[in-house]
Amino acid sequence: MSASLAMSLAPLLLGVLLAGTGAAKAFGRQVAAQAAGTVLVRVLNDGRRATLVLRATGMLELVVAAGLLAAPATPAPGVAALVLGVGFLGYLGYARVTAPRSSCGCTARGNGPITWRAFVRAGLVAAGGAAAVGARTAWWSQVVRDPVASVLFLAAVTAVLVAVSSDLDHLWLVPLRRTRLKVFGHPLVPGRDDEVPVAASVELLERSLAWVAAAPVVRSGLIDHWESDGWRFLQYAGVHDPEGAARPVTVLFAVDPRQTRDTTDNPAIRVTLIDDRTDEPVAADLLGALPTG
Repeated sequence: MSASLAMSLAPLLLGVLLAGTGAAKAFGRQVAAQAAGTVLVRVLNDGRRATLVLRATGMLELVVAAGLLAAPATPAPGVAALVLGVGFLGYLGYARVTAPRSSCGCTARGNGPITWRAFVRAGLVAAGGAAAVGARTAWWSQVVRDPVASVLFLAAVTAVLVAVSSDLDHLWLVPLRRTRLKVFGHPLVPGRDDEVPVAASVELLERSLAWVAAAPVVRSGLIDHWESDGWRFLQYAGVHDPEGAARPVTVLFAVDPRQTRDTTDNPAIRVTLIDDRTDEPVAADLLGALPTG
């Protein structure tokens, strides 16, 4: 595929991407909860301001997306997209260094911590903006001129974007993992035949009263897990909202690594909330109804 084809179609791909992420941030119902888990809360020291910044960023993305889709052969939208991509990379780098447990807020849909996938997607935005600057043919003209190559290119780049978007994992990665587990089973830890797979511990947790009580705080899927002192720790991201002052927290569940749904209906589970800004456990009286073991 020629460079001219990539440059001509870059505004279409980037415009659709920014339109989706921009709309989610500008009009999404969960933006406030998303903002509470980002480094913006620490920088601005206010959840409402962080929410406004995310919504304003979403509106900016929508404006750039409109320019890319409507005027693809002019350099201004591409330059704006390039600046956005570089800005996203700088933001992610700052967040990763100063608040590694914070979430990205990039799509206003996921709550997991910042990973290499977020950096790759931001880099693709910057690269797409640079390519769009060089576009000399409108994307619709390119599609009409060379439909087969255009469709192949669009499909390939879309697949890459889906692969680096953690908020879309439920569409392909989760079903793929489930299929793998059905085919190959749950591998046990070598030398620890009395223990069960992490997936079984997660299933047990998510059917427990502890999970029901903690659900209003949890804002992510399983982020990390480890074992210590006879317990298996399952880490999630969350948002604690005492008296309207939302703040990001790490939610830790401690479960018995030998228990499964087949062995108990009432597992022993401990719950701990850790304030992401202070790295201190949230006071027990703030946990309310959360069971602590």
